[in-house]
Amino acid sequence: MHTHTRAHRGTALAGAALLTAVALAGCDGSAKAGSTGGAGKADGAAPGRTASTTATPAPGPSALPAALTSQKPDWKRCAAPEGGNAPGSAWRCATIQVPLDYRKPDGDTIGIALIKRGATSTAKRIGSLLFNFGGPGGSGVGTLPLAAEGYGRLNARYDLVSFDPRGVAASEGVNCRSDGETEASLKRVDLTPDTPAEEAAFMKDGADTGAGCEKGSGKVLPYLTTTNTARDMDLIRQVLGDRKLYYFGMSYGTELGGTYAHLFPGNVGRVVLDAVVDPTADTVGHARNQATGFQRALENYLKDRGEDPQAGNARIARLLAKLDKDPLPTDSGRMLSESLAVIGIVTPLYSQSEWPLLTQALDEAENNGTGNTLLALADSYNGRDENGHYDTMTQSQRAISCADSTARPTADQARALLPEFRKLSPVFGPFLAWDTAGWCSDWPVAGEHDTPEASAPGAAPILVIGTTGDPATPYEGARRMATELGKGVGVLLTNKGEGHGSYGNGTCVTARTDSYFLDGKVPADGSVCSS
Repeated sequence: MHTHTRAHRGTALAGAALLTAVALAGCDGSAKAGSTGGAGKADGAAPGRTASTTATPAPGPSALPAALTSQKPDWKRCAAPEGGNAPGSAWRCATIQVPLDYRKPDGDTIGIALIKRGATSTAKRIGSLLFNFGGPGGSGVGTLPLAAEGYGRLNARYDLVSFDPRGVAASEGVNCRSDGETEASLKRVDLTPDTPAEEAAFMKDGADTGAGCEKGSGKVLPYLTTTNTARDMDLIRQVLGDRKLYYFGMSYGTELGGTYAHLFPGNVGRVVLDAVVDPTADTVGHARNQATGFQRALENYLKDRGEDPQAGNARIARLLAKLDKDPLPTDSGRMLSESLAVIGIVTPLYSQSEWPLLTQALDEAENNGTGNTLLALADSYNGRDENGHYDTMTQSQRAISCADSTARPTADQARALLPEFRKLSPVFGPFLAWDTAGWCSDWPVAGEHDTPEASAPGAAPILVIGTTGDPATPYEGARRMATELGKGVGVLLTNKGEGHGSYGNGTCVTARTDSYFLDGKVPADGSVCSS
């Protein structure tokens, strides 16, 4: 149950995911980790089962062929997705070519899909503002039009631009499973296996997913690393005609931003990282962080509704134990399992405004004996529509996460984590412990590193925003990112509040972010906002 930037499916549309890691990345959703992947490391792990940590370094931007760096995007009018607040005529779409393997810049290329809306005050235009809303696996082309209304002040002086990262949606999107296979997996596999048979099915499902990804997208799988996407971003910067990168990254997008700053410190313009992935955590560390963060958010929710957290934890744990044996019926005819219920509980914790939905969902399950609301929340998180079609965000997230991370924990290693994780979170701990093993089980491509590198000596100041009640990317990760970026580079802004992401959810953070992007005014390191 890797969490991603699910906030950017829904709540993130106001401004701004990952139950485990982005090895995370990034479920956006969005996210991940921290220590190689620098300019001198391999940029795309070669096919095989061992990490390519000694491969020939990828060339710098000056070494890319002119056919790539001198591209002129063929911007064509495109309609905003359903639900977008901006007129379709305001949006332009294009595709540019990037190297599949940056170690072979004259070799095969793949297309990266872009979308933009031009600055509304062209006389005062600063440049392009590139967004990544998280994941990994989130579509920027699909999300930006839905979120654009919240960036109106920035749009006055910036072209708003986003993209589908490599391996996502229109940019060689990963194809691993059919809708029917995904549905069958959710019915069949227990995400907290209790018996040898359930464990075997859990691990086999991970291996089957990897085999499906290799069959459907084997050509691109070795090259779907965050490092390569950061290099794509620098090529995007060049073809947009910007001397520096202006960038707004959320959730997994903060890992991507940190990686970019490490690779291209001299090209950093004004960069904001909001809802920050801990760059020092490996796969187990991410799971540990998220167990802490989601448990913290759950207890804040229980306190808000006047319930003793200990009693509330016990109540929810009893419900889940019951569902493990006897799933609840729903009006659709589908059953609410323990696994789907946990995802349904996770979903409203991303935003305080959705806490009433959690109350409604738990009340229905406990008092009515039906699982309609929890199932609807889980479907929203999993990208399932009413016709049973699943989007591909989770598949892309898995492919990117496993290309990034060398970790391949076994069932024995996951089982050994259970006592610690149950103490961290009686509700979410078991799921997150097991998730460390299921995500990249028997993956067909080697991972690039244990943790990504974010040090960026010489870069311009980067604004790092952490929210104290963030469930998916706990606040502590923002402090670590600011430290890793380096003295004079990482500038920490603390937001005292709840939810995954802060921009648009409070006037203080929004005003300081806008002032930084529009006027170059950097807040004092250690500044605090109260939502």
